[in-house]
Amino acid sequence: MQYKDTSDLEISLLLEAIYRKYGYDFREYSQAHIRRRILNRMALSGFEDIAQMQSMVLNNVPFASELLQDLSITVTEMFRDPAFYRSLREKVIPILKTYPFIKIWHAGCATGEEAYSMAILLQEEGLYDRTTIYATDFNQLALNRAKEGIFSNKLIKEYTSNYQLSGGKESFSSYYTSHYDNVIMNQSLKKNIVWANHNLVTDSVFAEVHLILCRNVLIYFDQNLQNKVQSLFYNSLINGGVLSLGSKESIRFTDYFEDYSELDLKQRIFKKKY
Repeated sequence: MQYKDTSDLEISLLLEAIYRKYGYDFREYSQAHIRRRILNRMALSGFEDIAQMQSMVLNNVPFASELLQDLSITVTEMFRDPAFYRSLREKVIPILKTYPFIKIWHAGCATGEEAYSMAILLQEEGLYDRTTIYATDFNQLALNRAKEGIFSNKLIKEYTSNYQLSGGKESFSSYYTSHYDNVIMNQSLKKNIVWANHNLVTDSVFAEVHLILCRNVLIYFDQNLQNKVQSLFYNSLINGGVLSLGSKESIRFTDYFEDYSELDLKQRIFKKKY
């Protein structure tokens, strides 16, 4: 591979070092995303160059953990993109209602807001008691926060608006209790969520599921990695299962484009063909 400048080579060597030392593979992530995060951490930490930072990564586990947090993707919110959740209610819930038991995979669940959103939606549609939600991420700190289900009060106004716009049927406040500056999601929403550490880049299929939600994660992967992850999703879905992606993501340029039909192209919801 030819590198335009020395910093590109240094970034490549740094990612290789992270993979060999810690097993986290960022080598096929979007170069623009990775470069931005690495240069930002380099500036914050006062390193003169990436090579100096690589030495610290290899010899200082706390710093390596800090960099791994930088490189992971934890941008999320409750009922993110309300029109997407409205489409789930209208076009996916009727499909899920045909199954006696339902398995849902939230891949790259970050701090859990979207998994709780799905639990609320399923509860309102009378499906939660027969559903298991597998919420996975490789970022253990994010998973720990997700398990706690504690979110800042400052976010609740936006989350409430999202919930209402998504077609929510109750008062959003009935799903949490306030505690000082935070809210705690109800225990009833947590009972059927299985939180698990899973890396989309390096791990394999772990369950056969009816619905996969992986929204706004693939945009950080290069084309080759996106295709590998789509293979993982395809092999995890039952025939007739549903795949939901983010608003800027698509299956069009993957090997699996012909294997799905469109349930809602605008909301990036696809159904695996029989």
